[in-house]
Amino acid sequence: QVQLVESGGGLVQAGGSLRLSCAASGSIFSIRPMGWYRQAPGKQRELVALITSGSNANYADSVKGRFTISRDNAKNTVYLQMNSLKPEDTAVYYCYLIDLKYYWGQGTQVTVSS
Repeated sequence: QVQLVESGGGLVQAGGSLRLSCAASGSIFSIRPMGWYRQAPGKQRELVALITSGSNANYADSVKGRFTISRDNAKNTVYLQMNSLKPEDTAVYYCYLIDLKYYWGQGTQVTVSS
C-alpha cells in the first residue's frame, strides 16, 4: 500500500503564492509518476500537473507559466509551486501517484480571494 500526505494549502489573496507538498510512503520500490488534480465546487476533477519518473512535467493550459511541479526522489515527495494565483484556482487539490493503479492523497484546500 501507498500513502500520500499533502500539506501547504490555505487562504491567499489573488496574485499570491502557495507551495503544496505531497509525501509518499509505503510500498514504493521505484520512482513513479506523480502529480496533482484539483476539484472546484460543482466542477469535475481536472488534471493540474504531472511529473514523470524522469522528471518531465506537463501542465494544464490554465496553469502554464504560473505553476511549477517538481520532485525530490530521495524524499518521495512532489511539490507544486503556485504563483500568480487567481480566484479560479480555488479548489481542493489532490496529489496522486501511479503504481499499477492510482493512489490519492486526502486533498488540501486552496482558497484564493479576490
